[in-house]
Amino acid sequence: MPRYRAALQVALGFIPLVSSYTWSFTTTPQQCATLSLQISGSGSPPYSVLVIPYGPTPLPNNTEVRTIVYQQFDGSSTTTSFQLKFPSTSQFVAVVSDSTGFGSGGTSVAASVMSSSDSSCFNPNTTVMPDFPFNIYPTNQVVQCSASRLWWDSTQVEGTPSFQGVIPGGQSFSIPEGQVTQVSGQGTGFSWTPSVREGSTLIVVAGDDRGLGTGGSGLYTVSQGIYPNSSCLTTTSPSSTIGSPAGGTYPTNASGAETTGGTSSSSKTNVGAIVGGVIGGLAALVILALAGFYFIRRKTATKDTKERPVDLLQGDPEDDQDPTPGELGNYYHPEPFLATEPTEASSMYGREEGRAATVTSGSRYGTSDRRQSALGSFSDMRSATPDYEMGITGGTTIPSSSRKSPMPRQLRPVNIIQHDDAGAADEQADAQPDTVELPPAYTNIRKPNPT
Repeated sequence: MPRYRAALQVALGFIPLVSSYTWSFTTTPQQCATLSLQISGSGSPPYSVLVIPYGPTPLPNNTEVRTIVYQQFDGSSTTTSFQLKFPSTSQFVAVVSDSTGFGSGGTSVAASVMSSSDSSCFNPNTTVMPDFPFNIYPTNQVVQCSASRLWWDSTQVEGTPSFQGVIPGGQSFSIPEGQVTQVSGQGTGFSWTPSVREGSTLIVVAGDDRGLGTGGSGLYTVSQGIYPNSSCLTTTSPSSTIGSPAGGTYPTNASGAETTGGTSSSSKTNVGAIVGGVIGGLAALVILALAGFYFIRRKTATKDTKERPVDLLQGDPEDDQDPTPGELGNYYHPEPFLATEPTEASSMYGREEGRAATVTSGSRYGTSDRRQSALGSFSDMRSATPDYEMGITGGTTIPSSSRKSPMPRQLRPVNIIQHDDAGAADEQADAQPDTVELPPAYTNIRKPNPT
């Protein structure tokens, strides 16, 4: 039973109590101006507010002039005011508490400091330091349900140090202090297992008997770790999404945009996010539809090209027009067969009267089964045939009147057969191909020599 009772006490320490009071800024946060707060409802005084610097400093050379402000209300008063010694465009988080515990009044989101004409409340060339520094091990890490060690130099602490966990816009809590031990190289400290959900923004604040925040603060993002562990989490475990931000209406960025208890600004942000999401979704759908149409069309075109049958009657492979039935392609129209001119290897021509000169005409390629035509005079021979190829010597030509008539050309009968394997058969496909017979040319009959 004692074990279960202790576990119940630890769990109850993280249950967000329903606050019976609220608080709000009654003035706009401005550089070096007075910042006022007011409590509404029935809390348990005395009240206090803890103002923690958030984010990087806006000053040149990374000069940090902001310090943690711990302001206590007077007695049972429900209002307080103090000078905000923060430069313009910087940010802070405020946590209000009463006598029931730390953070009982709620935590604001990061509020922005507006500009003013007064800059006398800080030295922009001097960096401030906390009264004592604290460290965390593993260095600069907070892992969900994984033990961390918070440690400090005991010679710089006054009394007993205390630590608080602050989640901007969520739940803030006191970090339970475990058994304090001395570790070589890590000073004095204790082990702490953060039961904070991964992804939460967490500010760890250290203090001692001089007040909250005297040890400074550290900003972390809770990670899941290499080996995720959620055994320490419950439905009441703190995170950045629990509850509405406190503080009423105040600027949250340098442009002066405001939040109202986490409703007005949140609604505007949600509307913008919804509109942006809808537009982005529609654009993504259009892009996906166009991409799908393109790939489907490309695939269909490729398939049609691959499955297209080969048509031998088509003159052009890209021609999609079917030929007229019974009509052959351009490459299959029959053409007449032209017989070549017969020649013979050599021809003997008549002798010239009074001269015994014999002229022989031969082919430049040697013996051939073609005859060289000898019609007409030698001057009428083809111009492409040189005289030396015709066997003419001495540049002397033989006139046509002094030689015998050339031998007439001899033609031979030719069979013209029409083949039917060039295309589709027509209605006369079963008929026998025609044979064209030509009569003799009677070119071999020579005239009798006169006696």
